[in-house]
Amino acid sequence: MTADDTDHDIDAIELEILRNQLESVAEEMGEVLVRGAFSPNITERRDCSTALFDADGRLVAQAEHIPVHLGAMPEAVDAVLTHDPEPGDVFVLNDPFAGGTHLPDVTLVSPVVPNDRIVGYAVSRAHHADVGGMAPGSMPAGARDIQQEGLRIPPTRLVAGGERVDAVWDLITANVRNPAQRRADLRAQLGANERGAERVGELLADHGEVLLAAFDAVRTYSRKRVEAELAAFPNGTYTATDQLEGDGVTDADVPIEVTVTVDGHSLSVDFSGTAPQVAGNVNAPLSVAKSAVYFAVRSVTDPDVPPNAGCYDPIEVHAPAGTVLNPEPPAAVVGGNVETSQRVADVVFRALAEAVPERVPAAGQGTMNNLVVGGSDFSYYETIGGGMGASSDGDGPSGVQVGMTNTLNTPVEALEVAYPLRVEEYSLRRGSGGAGQQSGGDGLVRELTVETDATVSLLTERRRTAPWGLAGGEDGATGRNFVDGEAVPAKVTREVDAGTTVRIETPGGGGYGEPED
Repeated sequence: MTADDTDHDIDAIELEILRNQLESVAEEMGEVLVRGAFSPNITERRDCSTALFDADGRLVAQAEHIPVHLGAMPEAVDAVLTHDPEPGDVFVLNDPFAGGTHLPDVTLVSPVVPNDRIVGYAVSRAHHADVGGMAPGSMPAGARDIQQEGLRIPPTRLVAGGERVDAVWDLITANVRNPAQRRADLRAQLGANERGAERVGELLADHGEVLLAAFDAVRTYSRKRVEAELAAFPNGTYTATDQLEGDGVTDADVPIEVTVTVDGHSLSVDFSGTAPQVAGNVNAPLSVAKSAVYFAVRSVTDPDVPPNAGCYDPIEVHAPAGTVLNPEPPAAVVGGNVETSQRVADVVFRALAEAVPERVPAAGQGTMNNLVVGGSDFSYYETIGGGMGASSDGDGPSGVQVGMTNTLNTPVEALEVAYPLRVEEYSLRRGSGGAGQQSGGDGLVRELTVETDATVSLLTERRRTAPWGLAGGEDGATGRNFVDGEAVPAKVTREVDAGTTVRIETPGGGGYGEPED
């Protein structure tokens, strides 16, 4: 029996109570994951996400974690549903061509079974600091196919009928560089899913079948609110173009083109004209492209609309198969999740600036500034903040995560305790924000010394194409990467000796409005 089989009227007050209770379950799952994990990437940076789905795999509630994770999670649940999950099962997956985003993001999907029937699914996704592949950290700049990026896991039972499948655990940990850490982080994800299932069971005991009716009601509520927002937009077709700065194999620009059509209370986003899939790793699975579109649309409608499947019903996304936003296997994709998603969000924002200029800010830094340093027994991964674009009603904040990431930083003390690294500088990059009536935010400087022989990988953007200003505002400064004082490309993997210094200067945000105003 699913929510569609129930017949309960829910008044506005009861719906608000149930909605908040469901969202609090998703948030509590996230807290269990963060507190139970071992790697600083999850415990400090909180590079993880949690959510609840109904029995048909539709998103009901999510914690406000990582945008690129959350918009893509429905694809993971859909992939699991094709394998006929049973009570007591827990599925693990990371395959970008079967519900994942990129290989380091490992997803666990658990049926919620309070009374011998599946009423929903508890889902957690976490960025694991290493999942094998050709370079420590599993984010090599020069990867040409997905096999070089790490272990690829299609939907597979990690737990079957309540019993751990030891062979699967052993297979995963045999293919990573720090197996003890992976086991601990997977156990934390299991704990998060178990907490979600427990709390939903308690809610079902308190509210009965009305809870399942609320699954549908919260989606309908969100859909109607988004439709009302879109109906206020001027009908029309709006276009924009942008580009990625190489694919890690060559430095040639990779164009991203979008056509956004507003028609009444619906919106379609078409990426026809975008570049074919490339040899390098900036290809992004369609689920990632959709996630970036959903983020942009939510940002310019009403971010307070409860996030669930209803938010996305009025939005249609199309990207032709075989393009950089809908690649075919065995395309490399690890940079697509972290960098191409940022460019997709930027280009959709730029198109919507024609329709609703007062709602769209200037471009933020437009990159996650991915830095990976690793060896045979450690993997440090960081996304580094930068400048946010200014808007019509305020300056852009400085030194923050922008766009499709929402992580914290790794505190210097935690970083130096956990890894053979020493932080030399961590500061604001003064003056890097674009001037305007409202100024763009400044970027950051992160400089560290590697105290052992290691592999360094950088996946970055906006090193030669500046974050754009709006309404006459000036562009933000481009970012810069250095290894031992030598400027290096936006995307690079290098073997380095102990004592090597890596310096990242992140982009500033664009300004808004004429500076003289």
